[in-house]
Amino acid sequence: MATGTIRAGTPAEASGRPVRVRRGEQPTPSSLGAFQRWAWKTFGARVSAKPPNLVLEENLVKAHMRVRADEYLATVYATAVVVGIATTVIGVALGGLLFVSGLTIVLRPGGISIALKPLAEIGLALFFLPVVATPGSYFLLLGMPGSNAKARGHKIDRKIGPAMSFVSAMASADVNIDQIFKELGRQKIYGEVAEEAAWITRDTELLGVDILTAIRRGAQRTPSKKFQDFLQGVVTTATSGGQLKPYFLLKAEQYEREHKLEIQQRVETMGLMAETFVTVVVAFPLFLVIIIAIFAIIGGGGQSMVTILWGIVLGMIPVSQFAFIFFMYSLAQEMV
Repeated sequence: MATGTIRAGTPAEASGRPVRVRRGEQPTPSSLGAFQRWAWKTFGARVSAKPPNLVLEENLVKAHMRVRADEYLATVYATAVVVGIATTVIGVALGGLLFVSGLTIVLRPGGISIALKPLAEIGLALFFLPVVATPGSYFLLLGMPGSNAKARGHKIDRKIGPAMSFVSAMASADVNIDQIFKELGRQKIYGEVAEEAAWITRDTELLGVDILTAIRRGAQRTPSKKFQDFLQGVVTTATSGGQLKPYFLLKAEQYEREHKLEIQQRVETMGLMAETFVTVVVAFPLFLVIIIAIFAIIGGGGQSMVTILWGIVLGMIPVSQFAFIFFMYSLAQEMV
């Protein structure tokens, strides 16, 4: 292991305390890309003039997106502007071309009549592309940190049961609490739980704070409600003079029991969805096709009935099947 010294921005700066990093690595700040630097240079003053977005800052921390809130907001502004310009050019050029191609002008003795073909209607709709794409990209990027934080929270909840079993086993061996979180942070098999533990270890070893303060900070920035309750319980138990070993064992049993109940509920949901799949996706379209075919023969629906049949075969059946497959795949992933 090589050693390095924190230069600025941490409590360890004043003491010059050496910190350990992996061999061949150095503590480096998070750097911005070329587009992010241009966005900050262009919109930084505008963003800095606004009040701080505390919700965005919290979501960025919970999502482990290593960028400041004002820098990210400047990137959102720049992306929205670029998307607006690009969609405006595409909408005007391609939309104008399609509109002219589908526009039919007929000269009659009584005047001029203009007919719009479907191609012209599509071109006319493309003129409104920037109106939809620009605010859409803005709100999509603005909500991305919150979505990422929520996704991390679900990943933590899926791994918290096995992680607590590891913590309780370490506690049973009378390992110190700071060493427990350090070893947990090294176990990448626990996914985002290990990442949260690694951040707690970072606070103690690099920032020089005590373990209880680091755990309290970890409880404030974690996106998982379960892991937050666990960390707050650790702080409460330690400060009130309680024993952490029974607390860890109790939490491991609790999360294991909750995990089994969640798995059972998802299995029941998958069974219900399988029965629904047979009824809605297999039987219902088949009966519908037979009924429409009979109506077409008896009632003489003609081409309209044939169009409806093609819509069911090529549209309704594939879309419903892919929707059920995606839903079942999502349920199966949550059980991993």
